[in-house]
Amino acid sequence: MKVVTILNRDGGTLRTTDLDWLQQLIRDEFSLHGHTVEIKVVAGAELPRTLREVADREDIDCLLVGGGDGTVSFAASLTAGTPIALAILPAGTMNLFARSLQIPMDLRRAVAALAGGRLARVDHATANGAPFVHQLAVGLHARMVRFRERFHYGTRLGKILATTRAVLLAIRRPPSFDVELEVDGQVRRLRTPGVAISNNVYGDGHLPFADDPQGGALGIYVCESHDPRSIARLTFDIAMGSWRRNPCLTVYESREVTLTYNGKRLHKRMIKDGEIENLDRVTRIRLEAGALRVVVPADATYLDRDQASGTSATGRFASAR
Repeated sequence: MKVVTILNRDGGTLRTTDLDWLQQLIRDEFSLHGHTVEIKVVAGAELPRTLREVADREDIDCLLVGGGDGTVSFAASLTAGTPIALAILPAGTMNLFARSLQIPMDLRRAVAALAGGRLARVDHATANGAPFVHQLAVGLHARMVRFRERFHYGTRLGKILATTRAVLLAIRRPPSFDVELEVDGQVRRLRTPGVAISNNVYGDGHLPFADDPQGGALGIYVCESHDPRSIARLTFDIAMGSWRRNPCLTVYESREVTLTYNGKRLHKRMIKDGEIENLDRVTRIRLEAGALRVVVPADATYLDRDQASGTSATGRFASAR
């Protein structure tokens, strides 16, 4: 297969990685499995244009992108519905979608796993037609990111510290807004500090990411408390993967949900895959089952279902076209 790799030299862990070493590692591992590799190292400002140019090409089979969830989400929006498979080199702060796909977090192990990996079709979600791969959130999470934008950080550790500070500020002054959720034909009118919708339901016992990227259902999470102490506990439980036991959280599962926001402001009120965006008054979120073609480790556990049933959702990366 023809693989084009895009590395953002200004982002995440790649900022402090020996990129000459990484490029040689990618060439060696992918060549070992019979692939041809083209590598582009670009500045962060050049990344969107470069990704668009590569996604428009007809001579490639796979786009390997090194970055965090925001970069991965943008790349997925370009490759979804095309013959190009997306491969993810986890190089962001959290790498939540890469974790869902069971890609190792260590760069050396990730390159080896992808070079010898398999093709699979996994779910992504859309918000008013725009794809996202991990989560959309309104309310508390957006306020946290707006606070974090006020702080300056130049390293991954700096971003983590800035995020921690922003979370504490947001919890101390939690938002409260009216929202309508239409789930499975039923409309629920709520006043809440925060709503989040994930591409497949979060797993237990770890960071908030889905254990099964082929699960076929959105996770819909509504905070039911306005008390800062309860919200702080819920935030901790979500981070630790014990959210199912928290009494302040109501969870729904569905293939589709319509969110009608009745707050006053729409500017920078939504987080989508870690990036802050303006919110539409009405947002229709749908799960698109199996709509994203990706490269995943050959031993990913969610592949067993397809292999056992003999379906064609997966295939050898080395031979599939």
